[in-house]
Amino acid sequence: MRTMPLGPSPLQVPVVAVGCMRINSLDKAQAERFVQTALDKGANFFDHADIYGEGKCEEIFADAVYMSSSVREKLILQSKCGIRKGSFDFSREHILASVDGILKRLRTDYLDVLLLHRPDALVEPQEVAAAFDELEQSGKVRHFGVSNQHPRQIELLKKDVRQPLVANQLQLSITNASMITSGLNVNMENESAVDRDGGVLDYCRLHDITIQPWSPFQYGFFEGVFLDNPKFPELNATIDEIAARYSVSNTTIAIAWLLRHPAKMQPVTGTMNLQRLKDCCRASEVQLTREEWYAILTSAGNKLP
Repeated sequence: MRTMPLGPSPLQVPVVAVGCMRINSLDKAQAERFVQTALDKGANFFDHADIYGEGKCEEIFADAVYMSSSVREKLILQSKCGIRKGSFDFSREHILASVDGILKRLRTDYLDVLLLHRPDALVEPQEVAAAFDELEQSGKVRHFGVSNQHPRQIELLKKDVRQPLVANQLQLSITNASMITSGLNVNMENESAVDRDGGVLDYCRLHDITIQPWSPFQYGFFEGVFLDNPKFPELNATIDEIAARYSVSNTTIAIAWLLRHPAKMQPVTGTMNLQRLKDCCRASEVQLTREEWYAILTSAGNKLP
């Protein structure tokens, strides 16, 4: 597995992150095989959140990996906090309590990365800063980031937060690519020209913030996957043709499309299927040409101006 720096941090991470949101759908033996398969492929970066399975996913992961100090040294663990039932909460008190719960469930003394999980409309940057300072000084969290945040929201946090924000986890796939297509349609009077995210792609590149695409196979908001979906015949024909050229699966090409972007993204997988996980990891070996990348973009219905 190729590695890359995570934002401006000294962390060298696999180019593909393993999402654990659905690990609670596996029994113990299946969870053990899932984690071991990822590790065998060099995918030792695992993405969690305190709300996944109401915390159960972190517990299942710790059991599956047989967490110990020697095992922990081989892992890069990221988790997220800030979503509560019916609300969001970036208060100092909630962030600190959430991290303590995460560490207990993962059976570890520290997180490599903590992300704030979606924006909180009532955020007070000084409270976030106080929580981050305490977590860093105590050694409980080594690096910090956000998810689903607009550039101005990040700038607001940075008014008080002194730690570099190393990652921004954002929904992005071939069929959910407005952060890319809006940049291609600047000054055009069409739907694709609408800026829905404040130029977050270029902002993250300018500030060395790693974009972590989530739901890399989804279209819409959890409406389903586009691969092998009859709703996307032209896209799948193009992906299948390119996959055959490289002797890989369509899953591999969908991830390779994200990895080809010069923003140096780190896609987060969501599958619990061992073969698809292997196919996702194999994308680190595939370098699409410029022509192939644009062919996939346009076959998804994105028109070039």
